[in-house]
Amino acid sequence: MKDQIRGKAEELKGKVTGDRGEEIKGKARQGVGDVKKNVRDARDDMRDEMHKRSDENPDAEPGPDSGVDSR
Repeated sequence: MKDQIRGKAEELKGKVTGDRGEEIKGKARQGVGDVKKNVRDARDDMRDEMHKRSDENPDAEPGPDSGVDSR
């Protein structure tokens, strides 16, 4: 979210000052923010699916993110 807000501010600054480079930099930063958000969402979805599957099959081996030391 921070990248998206900062990028929007840079983009607007570039538009107001006529600095095309600043405008493009802002749009790029917004894109980085979008990618980060999508990666976080995908990670959360995978984590939710892992928990859902472990709840369905409690006898399954714990996964690497389960917090259980299998040693």
